[in-house]
Amino acid sequence: MQHDFWHDKWQNNNIGFHQDQPHALLTQYFRSLDLKPHARIFVPLCGKSLDISWLINQGYQIVGIDLSPIAIQDLISNLGLSFKEAQSGELTHYQHPQIELFVGDFFQLTTQQLGDVDAVYDRAALIALPPQMRSQYTQHLLDITKQAPQLLISLEYDQNSLKGPPFSVPEHELTEHYATHYQIKLLETITENLKGKVIAYENVWSLGKSPQID
Repeated sequence: MQHDFWHDKWQNNNIGFHQDQPHALLTQYFRSLDLKPHARIFVPLCGKSLDISWLINQGYQIVGIDLSPIAIQDLISNLGLSFKEAQSGELTHYQHPQIELFVGDFFQLTTQQLGDVDAVYDRAALIALPPQMRSQYTQHLLDITKQAPQLLISLEYDQNSLKGPPFSVPEHELTEHYATHYQIKLLETITENLKGKVIAYENVWSLGKSPQID
């Protein structure tokens, strides 16, 4: 999947994946991560999601990244906050005391640029990527976040019935990517009619740190 695909999506406002309210599974289950007040949350491939406003309103510090400058500019406009802009390597960096935003390729984001994070919220990152990119994504995410716990929302459906994105990520694949690093817990499954074409199962997962074995 090339950068041009996503740039065209935003340029043409073909963003059916964007929701006009915070995700219900986020608001219901994010506290299951049992984070401390003012924890720092990383939101990969964040778009202009209203989930970010919800997280800020809960008192969390946010770091987000998206490939599209249109998405980040729309997000900044919607937040109504004043940011300092700087170049950070290949990425554009927008900074505010409550939130930092990067524009550019997720795979170019380094641990040093990201800084320490307490958790990851992945609503539309893993399922946005085709199979051949998902292993690279999960490994890079684990590396730069130092295996921070996650709240992850995935979709599972008959991929033969609908061309992604969003892509189907079955449970066995999620296990392949993350079981070595996390205790994976399914919190809820919601059935939906995806794009009016196929029955899909939206799953919300808690990926907590595995207990240390003496």
